[in-house]
Amino acid sequence: MQKIAKKLVQVMQECSYIQKTGINDFHHYRYATSADVLEKINTALVKQKLCSVVLPEILQQADVTTAKGNIEHMATVKIDIMLIDAESGESVSFSGIGTGQDSGDKAVMKAQTAAIKYAYLLSMAISTGDDPEADTKTDEITLVPVQKKQIVQNDVSVCSTCGFKLTPGVRNVSLKKFGRPLCMQCQKKAQGAA
Repeated sequence: MQKIAKKLVQVMQECSYIQKTGINDFHHYRYATSADVLEKINTALVKQKLCSVVLPEILQQADVTTAKGNIEHMATVKIDIMLIDAESGESVSFSGIGTGQDSGDKAVMKAQTAAIKYAYLLSMAISTGDDPEADTKTDEITLVPVQKKQIVQNDVSVCSTCGFKLTPGVRNVSLKKFGRPLCMQCQKKAQGAA
């Protein structure tokens, strides 16, 4: 693994930072696009004669209700990436998980795109100049005041029954209807039990 490790260090050096060129007009933020990440990582991998093989696996698919009451498809995908050194035959593997949501047939593709993008960003220690956990709006929503200025974290972004990640719309509908955060499948079960 010594030869591929040296090549990976070179890839990491060449890809240490990716500028955020994407703009989300709806939520008003900038992001590193998948195209930018893949272009930069592919150039560095090819230069080092490293081949990238990606194997996707669908972990979960479900229909979710948006805040406006529309039904959309949500998919969670795991991808395994194997990098193979064309010169030595050595290889290394890493994985990524992504979730995508779409009203049409693009949920799986969005999930794969997120999984590949973040697998490379994290595995190659690529900076985009931000922290995805630094989400002030979400933090403000999930902080619930308790007696005498004491604050506790109330995680309502996952289903309280199965732990599946929830969209804000599904979470809000569930909280109003059931008083707790439930995914669509657990909402159906809870509704059937009532």
